[in-house]
Amino acid sequence: MVSIGILGLGFMGMTHYRGIQKVRRGKVTAICTRHPKKRAGDWRGLGGNFGEPGGMEDLSGIRTYEQMEDMLTDPDIDLVDICLPTSQHCEVAIAAMRAGKHVLVEKPLSLSLRDANRMVRVAEKTGKLLMVAHVLPFFPEFAYLKQVVDGGDYGKVLGAHFKRIISQPNWSSAFANMESSGGPGVDLHIHDTHYILVLFGRPDRVVSSGRLVRDKYVEYISTSYQFLDQPDLCVTCASGAISKRGRSFMHGFEVYLEDATVLYEFSTLRGKPTLTMPVTLMTEGGKVQNPRLGAADPVVAFTREIQAAVDAVESGDVARELSGESAADALRLCFKEVDSVRRRQAVRV
Repeated sequence: MVSIGILGLGFMGMTHYRGIQKVRRGKVTAICTRHPKKRAGDWRGLGGNFGEPGGMEDLSGIRTYEQMEDMLTDPDIDLVDICLPTSQHCEVAIAAMRAGKHVLVEKPLSLSLRDANRMVRVAEKTGKLLMVAHVLPFFPEFAYLKQVVDGGDYGKVLGAHFKRIISQPNWSSAFANMESSGGPGVDLHIHDTHYILVLFGRPDRVVSSGRLVRDKYVEYISTSYQFLDQPDLCVTCASGAISKRGRSFMHGFEVYLEDATVLYEFSTLRGKPTLTMPVTLMTEGGKVQNPRLGAADPVVAFTREIQAAVDAVESGDVARELSGESAADALRLCFKEVDSVRRRQAVRV
């Protein structure tokens, strides 16, 4: 059994806690938060852009800590699940690995490539696993798309477009603070840059346009990814935090293969989850299918993600979707895109 300690209890910490409840061979044994009400199980007021809001939780049997240092010295914890603001990821993850703990840290890995590289080096030096919670590949819809692309039954990909648009969140002060989050061009957009890397590998160049804030952060970005060994492959993505609150969240994709088209779009519309386009597979002859993908609850993706982390602790093998190296590559790609917006020209990756 892998013993998990959750460090940080906001919306994402609560989501991880809920996701872990259905993880096999893994359980939450400790929680660390500065807030006494949360340590007592009063999670009312916690919430985000999906899932049920927090309520009263029974934390009997779970050790609670106010100070990070106390949790890191707990000998019974195998895996520290870091759900703190991005600006704290580097130092906390390094401290956890040096304390002998494996680490799962929320995305993005850090706010700078220097810190990302430090974290990867410390993982190598300590022999501890550094895993990054890029959850998108674990959503059933995105996992299905990867299966279709990798399977090759419908030929090669000709074109793909990904989209992720939200309104400015009123549930996350850390996201609104661009200095601590990196802004939407990193904290939000990195979901899709990471997934594009997993699906297609590293592009050679990016061409991006967008809206800059203080000449440093991107509020909205639209990028074309260019692959020199596949000059006919057209991959694009648009991300940003510019929608009005009537549609507080939207993500999806359109992917065109030689012998099929795959579509998907989900929104939070008027405060309610809305499947505006279920995963749809269109093939030759006008055939349209909606594959059965199981539960629609977004928490399922977090269960799958954390299950992969628990499996990695047990086996020592980290899936590419969770690896610190892949997360650092995604962060690098985001910065290259922001640079392209700033310079108004193509940038080599």
